[in-house]
Amino acid sequence: MDDQELGFKAGDVIEVVDATNKEWWWGRILDSEGWFPASFVRLRVNQDEPMEEYLAKLEDGHEEDSASMGRRLGPALPSKEQMRTNVINEIMSTERDYIKHLKDICEGYIKQCRKRTDMFTDEQLRTIFGNIDEIYRFQKKFLKGLEKKFNKEYPHLSEIGSCFLEHQMDFQIYSEYCNNHPSACLQLSKLMKVNKYVFFFEACRLLQKMIDISLDGFLLTPVQKICKYPLQLAELLKYTNPQHRDYKDVEAALNAMKNVARLINERKRRLENIDKIAQWQSSIEDWEGDDVLSRSSELIFSGEMAKISQPQAKSQQRMFFLFDHQMVYCKKDLLRRDMLYYKGRVDMDQMEVVDLEDGKDKDFNVSVKNSLKLRGPGADEVHLLCAKKPEQKQRWLRAFADERRQVQHDRETGFAITEVQKKQAMQNACKSHPAGKPKAVTRPYYDFLLRQKHPTLPANLPQQQVFMLAEPKRKTSNFWQNIGRLTPFKK
Repeated sequence: MDDQELGFKAGDVIEVVDATNKEWWWGRILDSEGWFPASFVRLRVNQDEPMEEYLAKLEDGHEEDSASMGRRLGPALPSKEQMRTNVINEIMSTERDYIKHLKDICEGYIKQCRKRTDMFTDEQLRTIFGNIDEIYRFQKKFLKGLEKKFNKEYPHLSEIGSCFLEHQMDFQIYSEYCNNHPSACLQLSKLMKVNKYVFFFEACRLLQKMIDISLDGFLLTPVQKICKYPLQLAELLKYTNPQHRDYKDVEAALNAMKNVARLINERKRRLENIDKIAQWQSSIEDWEGDDVLSRSSELIFSGEMAKISQPQAKSQQRMFFLFDHQMVYCKKDLLRRDMLYYKGRVDMDQMEVVDLEDGKDKDFNVSVKNSLKLRGPGADEVHLLCAKKPEQKQRWLRAFADERRQVQHDRETGFAITEVQKKQAMQNACKSHPAGKPKAVTRPYYDFLLRQKHPTLPANLPQQQVFMLAEPKRKTSNFWQNIGRLTPFKK
């Protein structure tokens, strides 16, 4: 540590002596003085009365003499306006630096890589760099908007909150980049094991006169940036007076960017689940028709119910799996209860869910209990489903409502899985279930079911009951033990 740097630890109270520099302040702890980074500390006024109340008193006309003011504020202690100036300048500075990083990646790396068709395929470049060129174009437009709202002479008067609100939907392009980033790191690590790629990427960096950071470090920048916006806006709101013209916009912008971050996390979780869904499908025997991933990306709920369909009105026990847009139902193997056979699916986009009262059903002419009905647009497409208990029926009704809300939410936010992601998930699943080997719904899949989190799941539902819904109990069979006793010889 430099002789003029001030050493401190968490919890120390530093008396600020000079804060004219926005990045480094001069401060005092007991008998020690020195420089310390302003971003490492939070402002605290060294008296019982909060700074906000004290400044409000000054505005109301409560004057104090200069000596008293000096004792209260200390020499050169920044006002709230000065703190807002520092935050605004920090936002503008980091935004300009970020644009420089993106430009270096696009012009220093991507442009050079595209020239070397002997070293990189188009698919490799898409995997490594994702949609960073699209992010670069957007961020240039966003920075222009910030520059227009930035007050160079009086930065604390800048009104930049509206810029974030104007572009809040555009920030969702980061979702694709963040979801692709793990694949980018994996692809890049494979290439970096070959010397010619190490030398090539280093030559790109030197030619572009970029700072000494590896390519994977540059590619991490957008992921860090989208996470930093809510932190910067929270700090800006902290030092913005409620009477400031920018206050409401900054407050709304903070909520908007938190929602963007939340949406990105949710999409990342959904994409991680598609591999599990593909593995589940590959474990089902006698599968027919399109893959589940052709329309769905989320398992809403699953459980066992009795199914009655026209015209036979015959009751059949089936295992149901409710996804967004569709519900798949399977039959359990008589001997291997962990093995499922595909029996059909229901298009939930075309279905109306009807809650039935206990008693005789007119359509099927049978007495029902704990039942609900799925009615399609055609008169012949009607499914009667019966749960074992009333609470299971209510849980299914909530699940069907959740499915419709999920579909609506995806439509509003534009969430979709790319064909490349679907194809990759199915290829990975096929590798885990080679042809010729017996299939079964494995324990990891049941764990996947239990880990599904949905906002409407009652907090007071016992974990044992959740397990029962996901994996119904089965009686242990003595069939193979009896066969063993009858065997007259041993190998």
